[in-house]
Amino acid sequence: MICDNITTENGVLYFAGQNTVELARKYGTPLYLLDEDKIREKCRIYKKAFTTHFGSQAQPLFASKANCFKRLYEIMKEENMGIDVVSSGEIYTAKLAGFDLSQAYFHGNNKTDQDIAYAMDCGVGYFVADNVEEVKAVEKEAASRGIVQKMLLRLTPGIDPHTYAAIATGKVDSKFGSAIETGQAEEIVTYTLRQSHIRLMGYHCHVGSQIFGEDIFERTAEVMLTFSAEMRRKHDFTAPVLDLGGGYGVRYTQDDPVLDIEEKVKEVATAIKETCRRLELPLPEIHMEPGRSIVADGGMTLYTVGTVKKIPGYKNYVSVDGSMADHIRFALYGSRYTCLLASKMSEPCEFKAALVGRCCESGDIIQEDVMFPKTVGRGDTVAVCTTGAYHYSMASNYNRLPKPPVVMLSGGDSYVAVKRERLEDLCRNDV
Repeated sequence: MICDNITTENGVLYFAGQNTVELARKYGTPLYLLDEDKIREKCRIYKKAFTTHFGSQAQPLFASKANCFKRLYEIMKEENMGIDVVSSGEIYTAKLAGFDLSQAYFHGNNKTDQDIAYAMDCGVGYFVADNVEEVKAVEKEAASRGIVQKMLLRLTPGIDPHTYAAIATGKVDSKFGSAIETGQAEEIVTYTLRQSHIRLMGYHCHVGSQIFGEDIFERTAEVMLTFSAEMRRKHDFTAPVLDLGGGYGVRYTQDDPVLDIEEKVKEVATAIKETCRRLELPLPEIHMEPGRSIVADGGMTLYTVGTVKKIPGYKNYVSVDGSMADHIRFALYGSRYTCLLASKMSEPCEFKAALVGRCCESGDIIQEDVMFPKTVGRGDTVAVCTTGAYHYSMASNYNRLPKPPVVMLSGGDSYVAVKRERLEDLCRNDV
């Protein structure tokens, strides 16, 4: 299997040690499952690796956009993780969970005045500013409160991560950040240093997501540290913090490589320390922002088969009770997934079909070219693996469909972390 928390017993798929067919029967489908123990394990791997290779001040930050609900922030709090947030809604959810927002980093390329004020009301520790307009707005709000707001500046290092174009964010022509190559990065640094109510703490960058490349973060760090050394030489500012963003890839299929996170962090640390030595820079406090690589393989989505359509000489379709409303990434990116017939794991898979949803939309495809047993039929349980990231957080009510629940699995037990939406929830805000 693609992950060690997925096994088979007596022809049935087990996830986190639990029978997926029984879970589907107990909680209904569509159903998001999250392996709490696996998520905690990933947090601890990052925490240990950062302490070992970067020192005790280094910090991994959970990227909230990957998956966001109250219980998940409680877990991040319990595991002593920092977080990054990108909206007032994520801030509100983290606050409700009792997370210490002084350890939160507020991202986004277009924070509204209301967002900025709300973040300061909640005591968000750091703003990650994307542009001069935001620096001006933060300075104005901080001045009105008589406070000094900590800030990182998001810069674009011009690195191509060789990933999906839609999730590559470090190139010069990205909508995010101020480009080093064009001189805009230096301009925003000098402008921010002149502000009386902002304390510039360092630089942030993010070159993309789902990265397996051997040297992407090393090359990024080289560019960022060289820029930091130039700012020290020209403007007498030594950045205390360098945030390299997130982006380690995860296994969605057997073709994806296995990454050793601890080893990858060690490699990046070695490169950073050597670059700092060469540039005669003190080692900054290093941050990264793993999201997908913490929660993705801790997730699985369960569906129930409704119909099987066979078009002789053309194509076959297996339709389930989920849809692009709860699984949008194939429609957005053509993302590949491992799909299994959880209720018939011992049967040979000889029937090729598109796994599709129930939405009134031709693009409502969960995965093309899935191999099923020939006996696949109504009532069978289908599992889509590695759905802990960008599934619940990107779910919608398209076709007026209620969102699935999130059920946490831990130590052989299960519990509801997010309730299934009811039909009346769909009209809650209608007037």
